Amino acid sequence: MAYQHMALLYDQLMEDAPYDQWVKFTEQILEHYQKDVKKIADLGCGTGEITIKLALEGYDITGVDNSSEMLSLAEQKASNANVNINWLHQDLTELTGLNELDVAVSYCDVINYIPEEADLTRVFKRVYDSLEKDGVFIFDVHSLYHVENHLVNQTFADVTDDASYIWFCVEGETPGEMYHELTFFAREDNTYKRFDETHHQRTYPIEHYKKLLKDVGFDKVHIYGDFSIEEDSYSDTTERIFVVAEK
Repeated sequence: MAYQHMALLYDQLMEDAPYDQWVKFTEQILEHYQKDVKKIADLGCGTGEITIKLALEGYDITGVDNSSEMLSLAEQKASNANVNINWLHQDLTELTGLNELDVAVSYCDVINYIPEEADLTRVFKRVYDSLEKDGVFIFDVHSLYHVENHLVNQTFADVTDDASYIWFCVEGETPGEMYHELTFFAREDNTYKRFDETHHQRTYPIEHYKKLLKDVGFDKVHIYGDFSIEEDSYSDTTERIFVVAEK
């Protein structure tokens, strides 16, 4: 899940990401389930956009990511925003040191970056063990519909004065699996520096996520679609699936 050189360009390339919608969805879900929340962990926090927004809402929050470059940028931004956040450099499959969390969130396709079922189960168990009784785990994933119809075997590109990218999304061997072949060009003085990365993702059917979560101990699993807070609000054409798992 490490983004390596992409960390330098991430915020610029993600400037249109719906961060406010993720924060709003989180607060609406917590209100809906009448959860008294103090401690939150943002798993796969990247450069801390959602983490910082939640901290500004008054939560005691920890940001966790496997990219030290991302965390360095996140820490700098948190300092600029004058918020106190605990940052942890960890792979989610080895998540440790978090105890009695009220909520864990993981947004922006982070769970899709755990393609192997054994690793996914390991992450779910680690999150379960980190939660307080009645704690909640909220995450999102690409839907199979979105992967198959809008992502795999497609090419994406963007160009600005300071950076550009070319992104080839290659279909994997199993349903919902994809490889992102990414080439970035970042401006440095009067030249452009090239970075190449490959990202591996996979999404599973909704029922499979439910099964894995319940197998590790989660009591109830609720499904939402495309930022709607109406339960079972997904359809055959939903692009982003939200999962709310109660301990």
